[in-house]
Amino acid sequence: MRTWARELGFSQIGVSGVDLSSAEPGFLDWVAKGYHGDLHYMVQHGTRRLRPAELLPGTLSVITARMPYLPRDTPPDWAARERARLQRPGEGVVSLYARGRDYHKVVRGRLNKLCERIAEAVGPFGHRAFSDSAPVLEKELARRSGQGWQGLHSLILSRDAGSMFFLGEIYVDFKLQESAPVSAHCGSCTACVDVCPTQAIVAPGVVDARRCISYLTIENKGAIPEELRPLMGNHIYGCDDCQTVCPWNKYAQKSEIPDFDERAPLVGQQLVDLFLWDEETFLKRTEGGPVRRINHERWLRNVAVALGNALRQASGAQAESIRAALRARLDHPSALVHEHVLWALKQG
Repeated sequence: MRTWARELGFSQIGVSGVDLSSAEPGFLDWVAKGYHGDLHYMVQHGTRRLRPAELLPGTLSVITARMPYLPRDTPPDWAARERARLQRPGEGVVSLYARGRDYHKVVRGRLNKLCERIAEAVGPFGHRAFSDSAPVLEKELARRSGQGWQGLHSLILSRDAGSMFFLGEIYVDFKLQESAPVSAHCGSCTACVDVCPTQAIVAPGVVDARRCISYLTIENKGAIPEELRPLMGNHIYGCDDCQTVCPWNKYAQKSEIPDFDERAPLVGQQLVDLFLWDEETFLKRTEGGPVRRINHERWLRNVAVALGNALRQASGAQAESIRAALRARLDHPSALVHEHVLWALKQG
């Protein structure tokens, strides 16, 4: 299976059992504290997230997989370059994972091909493949199966791959030998906690989604809390800050497949230009990618906040250009967009 997985673009596979009972208290406490925000699906599915055999009856083992997503042409100093983008307030920053094709389709599609290979070898079997696409406790399954340990930022970390990878799972109806977990190696490092702009990491391995920029720009469908807007800088879709400062990501691996290569319209673009996209342009330039998950309305909301943050640092012609772009959207029919445009104009 490892050979087949590598041929399909996965860097590692492992096996977890299905008894996740020891993870239940931590998950339930996270939900009880409201850290899931408006991610209602976290509670809607009851215990199925915690009990694989309830989601897919007959499940006896879970095959887990890692797929690196750094583009094939990623330079060695990629992390420093990404941090430098944050110092250019007029430029919009889209999270690295979201600059290529939609990973849900890519990872799940290749997991299904792996299932076909397995079926050719052992015969038909019951299975279902996932990649952030169902009530699955992905990080816990990855941790248990030796994909890495859960870092302070809650992401899975590997000594030979950092954290720049997608996770996938295959629930199967036959028993496999479980992989051994690996020990944690964050040590005394708190770089990810210290760098988080909104201080969303509230305890080791615990993130309050309501403060996380990734949640605010992607999952959140309403207004972004005013007190958090100035802290978001020029992030317009997701956030990689906790990953770009992580020392282990010097070992992050590049993808071997073209699906995750950067799409030019989303990289190095000026906020003013991105704010001009009408809905047709937005849909065309985000076709096949994760950014399509948010609609044009939320795209404008996110960019408006970033423009407001840029306006505080701008002067002269640059400031006037930002104001002109914002004023042009004042008559937008969306109350959500209108509110964030007004806020942005008040920033300078």
